[in-house]
Amino acid sequence: MKRFLLFLFSTLILQSSGGCQRLGNAEEVVCGAAQFGEYVPLLQNKRIALVANATSQVAGTHLADTLAGMALHLSTIFCPEHGFRGEAEAGAGIENGKDLKTGIPIASLYGQQKRPTAAMLEDIDIVVFDIQDVGARFYTYISTMSYVMDACAAYGIPMIILDRPNPNGYYVDGPVLEEENRSFVGLHPVPVVHGMTMGEYAQMVAGEGWLESQKKLELTVIPCLGYDHTTRYKLPVKPSPNLPDMKSIYLYPSLCLFEGTLVSIGRGTDKPFRQYGHPDFPETGYTFTPVSIKGASEHPKHENRECHGYLLDADAARLEKTGKLDLSYLLHAYSLFNDSGFFTSFFTKLSGTPTLQEQIVAGWSEEQIRNAWQEDLKAFKKIRKKYLLYKEK
Repeated sequence: MKRFLLFLFSTLILQSSGGCQRLGNAEEVVCGAAQFGEYVPLLQNKRIALVANATSQVAGTHLADTLAGMALHLSTIFCPEHGFRGEAEAGAGIENGKDLKTGIPIASLYGQQKRPTAAMLEDIDIVVFDIQDVGARFYTYISTMSYVMDACAAYGIPMIILDRPNPNGYYVDGPVLEEENRSFVGLHPVPVVHGMTMGEYAQMVAGEGWLESQKKLELTVIPCLGYDHTTRYKLPVKPSPNLPDMKSIYLYPSLCLFEGTLVSIGRGTDKPFRQYGHPDFPETGYTFTPVSIKGASEHPKHENRECHGYLLDADAARLEKTGKLDLSYLLHAYSLFNDSGFFTSFFTKLSGTPTLQEQIVAGWSEEQIRNAWQEDLKAFKKIRKKYLLYKEK
């Protein structure tokens, strides 16, 4: 009877507005978090830690609120970059505290402590992970997930991942990260765009032995329904403050490399990751001026300075269809700047290799650079294929 009631409850929630929706298609994609009958029975009489943020919603209600309303023992909330309710900007430290709505203690997994400690997991029986990703290696939610997986393996705690579709999950592209360039914006030898959901990625991390712990992780993935790797779907909640819409999400993998240069990608404007520019670029007929925005872009690059640049909204639709990184923006910006100070040390961490910067400085064309990735991409795709939960073309 209890399982039936849970199924009925989840059905009513889905009918109210749904978990995720396809773009241009009425067919509904049901996220793992919306399938209460599949995982809530696993949480009964358990002390639960929930790894979640503002994207952890079903039908407009936060999963923490829903689980607390089921009288489950939600002991702790682990909070990644951007905060539990999505209130913090990229790179801002997240404080420990208490969720004002539920009263549940919040432990930060961003800042000094990115990995759960033994003390943080001492009274936890099971960990539930539910966060929306955007499919780029440098988007730090996959790093948070990997650290949580490692801690759960080390301390013998089962982990459930409630899967969500990847809005950039229909292609694989970019240079593969080299081991010596590992960081929080790139932990594993994967390309910039890996083409996997969080659940698939987690299975790969565990299956390929990429966890530091030598102990086996008890991992359960609740897959999405109605999703495959050809799906284009619209996120119901923005995944972070500076990815506010689908245009920015499609452009993000190509534009984020600018974060390792002197060029602005529009942080501190109403079009982050939809434009790029610099105060010293020649006049282009388009300008933007970054300003400090609390919770989104405080003290952005080139704050209060007019930047000459390019608006890429039309390109977002093209990238959605073509499914590949566009290096033309980076190459063009470098040709305009043409200075040894164009790159910062962060560029190698984002690209995962010093080679890309060397190729750009050496004047390689986009075609030459892309050709240099192909052998590594081929090897990665062979690994990736073993862990896919959803059909490709």
